[in-house]
Amino acid sequence: MRRADRGKLRTKKKTPSGITKWVMKKRRVSHAKCGICKNKLNRARLDKAQVSKLSKTQRRPSRPYPELCSKCMRAKLKGLVK
Repeated sequence: MRRADRGKLRTKKKTPSGITKWVMKKRRVSHAKCGICKNKLNRARLDKAQVSKLSKTQRRPSRPYPELCSKCMRAKLKGLVK
């Protein structure tokens, strides 16, 4: 097994000839989460390779605290959350 395959999910699969082999599956990308309340953000589920192909304006919203949801961002701007 190559070192690059270690990040993939490994499962055993029985082939039609009766031999059991290891099958590599790509891990599913999780949703982006808010840094404070941990709710899902309204963004596309993309891995690092896909994000690097997007333009800068498509990668993240152009507002303060793009890693927070809108409720937490408003609270932080008002000074309610540290």
